[in-house]
Amino acid sequence: MAAEAEVLDELRRLRARVPQLTGALAAGVDGLVLAQDTPDVEPEQLAALTSAALGVAVRMTDATEQGDFRELLVRGVHGYVATYAAGSSAVLTLLALDQVNVGRLHLEGRRAGTRIGELVDAAARAEPAPRATASKTPAKPAAKSAAKTATAASKTAAKSATARTRTGRAAANARTTTES
Repeated sequence: MAAEAEVLDELRRLRARVPQLTGALAAGVDGLVLAQDTPDVEPEQLAALTSAALGVAVRMTDATEQGDFRELLVRGVHGYVATYAAGSSAVLTLLALDQVNVGRLHLEGRRAGTRIGELVDAAARAEPAPRATASKTPAKPAAKSAAKTATAASKTAAKSATARTRTGRAAANARTTTES
């Protein structure tokens, strides 16, 4: 895939711009590695953990009504793990030393995430769609087919909105302080 080489180039340029980065990985939201420059870390394991953390982060932003996921920052004793949205189907995960300038990390990570997202999304659009097999049934008129699709989509959206409705009681049950 041509986009893989371009994504890897972007990861290497990012590591050159931020010398405190110890690794960079682009992965699909499904946890599959797209490109990586992580010399001391197993990329498949990092991609799988990124996918799991992304799932929790998306649920957290949804539950707190903060909108779509943008980024996640985790700080450990020895450094940072930062994950950024990269288009509609990928994420960028960066590993950085504790001495990194976090503002610079975010600035460069966001820019690289945007660029990688553009590359991955463009590659996904460029892939040819699977060929349809010939059918013996006549094609439906476009208007009827479009109306049927719109009806199905609205039913799905209504069902999804119902499932995601929050009750006032849920907020009241949340603990916001810790008692000693």
